[in-house]
Amino acid sequence: MRVPQNLRSGDLGFDMTPMIDVVFLLIIFFLVSSHLARQEAQMELPLPIADSGTNAEEISGRRLTLNVTGEGAMVLAGRRVTRDELSQRLVAARKEAGGELEVRIRGNRNVPYRHIAPIMLSCARTGIWNVTIGVYRPEDAR
Repeated sequence: MRVPQNLRSGDLGFDMTPMIDVVFLLIIFFLVSSHLARQEAQMELPLPIADSGTNAEEISGRRLTLNVTGEGAMVLAGRRVTRDELSQRLVAARKEAGGELEVRIRGNRNVPYRHIAPIMLSCARTGIWNVTIGVYRPEDAR
């Protein structure tokens, strides 16, 4: 039986190609997922203007950003959702987050409150109490 040429020298090599492939795939995954998360919070919406309030504190848990368009359509993670789907997604996200979950509602300033109230009610029913509403300060709205 013939011994392969690379084994004759006594040096054993380790093929790094699969490991490099996995690292590149992980880098691409995190770049794409972070881009989608930023894009969700930067959806072009004319937010309401608030005269008072505080800046949102950074939380250690997970945050869901729910956008409400002028027509009252809810957009979560770049996809339109119905009220039933929203409730299911909130329950799943709360279980995944282990209780530390913030829901940020970014609603068009012209959307009636009747479209926002069911969202807040769904949050309360699923046990999510950390609900914030995205607004502009008067000096930022100019």
